[in-house]
Amino acid sequence: MSLLLTTAAYAQTPQPFPRPGTTQQKPAPPVPAPPAAAPIPARPDGEPNEAVVGAPIYPSAVYLTSYDAGRGQRFYLFGVTVPYADLVTYYRTVLKTNGDRLFESPPTHQFETARYRDESMAFPPSVTIKDYTYGGAAGYPNPKTGASPARFPTVIQIVPPPR
Repeated sequence: MSLLLTTAAYAQTPQPFPRPGTTQQKPAPPVPAPPAAAPIPARPDGEPNEAVVGAPIYPSAVYLTSYDAGRGQRFYLFGVTVPYADLVTYYRTVLKTNGDRLFESPPTHQFETARYRDESMAFPPSVTIKDYTYGGAAGYPNPKTGASPARFPTVIQIVPPPR
């Protein structure tokens, strides 16, 4: 048993390189950096439009921010002063689907806008609506200092399919 372990240990002894009298191999060519993401088309005021987010944007919605979702997708957040139930009704009508209620508390409703493909997507393309006043909460804070309203009762999250 000890002979077997000793033999295995000596077989794995690293050898210094380069060895005298041998030629060095050329280093591998550098791996090119991935291409920069294409610029996101935007409305004249710098906010993403419906073509970018891949779904209808509620008319009075205020663009808040976007986040990288991975695999070429982004989350786009919009704040609205419309009550949660009214917004769900609006998207049921516009998207012509009932969607799915994800959570009872806080109320969260999702409408899938395209088929989810596990091999190329991080998240299903969708419109998700969440009530930020549930349980007496004040709402989602407006990230723009001094802007009105100070908080949004409802937030829309839109995830488009990857480009």
